[in-house]
Amino acid sequence: MNRVTVKPELLRWARERASRSVESLRKPFPELVLWERGEMNPTLKQLEDFAKATRTPIGFFFLTEPPVERVPIPDFRIVNQDRIAHPSPDLLDTVYICQQRQEWYRDFARSVSEEPRGFVGSASLKSDIEATAASMRQALWFDVEERRQLPSWTDALRRFIEQADALGVLVMMSGVVGSNNLRKLDPQEFRGFALADDLAPLVFINSADSKTAQMFTLAHELAHLWLGESALSDVSPVSSPSHEVEVWCNRVAAELLVPFELIKSEYQRNTDLKGEMNRLARLFKVSTLVILRRIYDLGGLTREQLQGAYDEELKRLQAIPKPSGGDFYLTQAARVGKRFARALVVSTLEGQTLYRDAFRMLGFSKMATFRELGYSLGVF
Repeated sequence: MNRVTVKPELLRWARERASRSVESLRKPFPELVLWERGEMNPTLKQLEDFAKATRTPIGFFFLTEPPVERVPIPDFRIVNQDRIAHPSPDLLDTVYICQQRQEWYRDFARSVSEEPRGFVGSASLKSDIEATAASMRQALWFDVEERRQLPSWTDALRRFIEQADALGVLVMMSGVVGSNNLRKLDPQEFRGFALADDLAPLVFINSADSKTAQMFTLAHELAHLWLGESALSDVSPVSSPSHEVEVWCNRVAAELLVPFELIKSEYQRNTDLKGEMNRLARLFKVSTLVILRRIYDLGGLTREQLQGAYDEELKRLQAIPKPSGGDFYLTQAARVGKRFARALVVSTLEGQTLYRDAFRMLGFSKMATFRELGYSLGVF
């Protein structure tokens, strides 16, 4: 039986990179312990299977030492330094997939003579927070009065996404890598990222995160686009980022969703916190978590009180059962973004893009699925 010489440290690196233990891989690879000790080498078939199980490009196993992988965009995450040093294959593949989609859309935008998005890079760290947030609300047509007419903050989140899409932002929301439901994204590793580009600005939201966090993440990543900077983030309404870019984007996101002067006039300081938090959430059509942040900004809570109230409210929200099922085509459109999906379907029907390439970027392989997606997007 022919065996392949592989350095033990490369096998160990691949396993740890995929966050897998020896025990979890013992059944398919009973000799793994011996491989990692250098007492035995795998066969080529075993190595191919191991590469697939650990989501590692097989060529990596023939290097002289483990490669140092970095997220290909500025990384502003602040929690779990080990994960920052060793990004998971799921995170890396998600960024690469979005970069490929962005590159395709950039070429498409040029081919149809779309104008550059003037808002990308229109602000700087010296820009006034309130003025920047106001210009974003105006560009997005996402003012507080309109939100007040919506039934709930979840409807407001849906409208927020639609308005960003209409402005020219490729908004992609998924909790898995591509369309692989077995590769779930971990919100503890990242909440979202922005890929700045004046023709194809892109925001990715990790939808494995709670819906209550997604509106703030979208606002935060849009702030990155206004700065004209790509970034990977793990912020929340109550996080205390150390990097000045993240501090600025967090402040803009909070001001965009809940203007300081408006909540200052609405906030009733001497009332029950939970009741007031819920009342203001209904008024501004944002999650209670964002309201807690703004009450803190008003001086209504200390940092310690904010963290305690936030953790308690997050625990309550996470205990609410999530609806099951859902429309496949709506889910697919959300994963790749309606603007991107619509453009790709049209380009493919016109013969400008190969069906093979369209299927790869959309994450499926059936013509019937492609046509149904087109119908759901109003292309046909």
